[in-house]
Amino acid sequence: MGFAVSTLGKAVFATPLYLSVAWTLMISYQLFTETAVTTLLTQINTLIPSIGFWLSSRVEMIVFVYAFAWVFVLSSVIPSLLLGKERGVLVQFFVCLTLTFLAFVLLDIMEIYAGASLAQLLSFSFIFSNPVLATFYLSLPYVVMIGLDVKTRRRNKAKKKSDELTETYVDSEDWVEQNCQEAQ
Repeated sequence: MGFAVSTLGKAVFATPLYLSVAWTLMISYQLFTETAVTTLLTQINTLIPSIGFWLSSRVEMIVFVYAFAWVFVLSSVIPSLLLGKERGVLVQFFVCLTLTFLAFVLLDIMEIYAGASLAQLLSFSFIFSNPVLATFYLSLPYVVMIGLDVKTRRRNKAKKKSDELTETYVDSEDWVEQNCQEAQ
């Protein structure tokens, strides 16, 4: 009974926190990605003009890829945190749909009721005119993906080693028991 209550309590407090963080990251990524990409393309254009020109003609595609990377990370991580590893595809779809809906609707609600405008949020985009910060900002979802992948591989490797050890121990115990019964 205590376990169910603590799990429910965790879900009640953690869910709004996870959704708020996800929404903030999705909105910020939509607003600031283009500024960061433009900053990096300007730097590339200065160093290697031919590649910079080629990339500059594909800004929309580059922005899409970076924005998609962040949405992919969030749509993978948030449902796992909220629902655990044992979740159905439909449940994950509805969680991702909720995140997407929140990304569109809450910005409008913020403008209407909180008086915060999109211009105020965009005023922070000057931060990403620094090439170092722009690079960090754009690499963040990839760093998170690599980190999660490494963590999962280590956990799976440890679990596999534990399972092999357990199997070896159980098999040898069964062998000893079988030999004892044959000897009697």
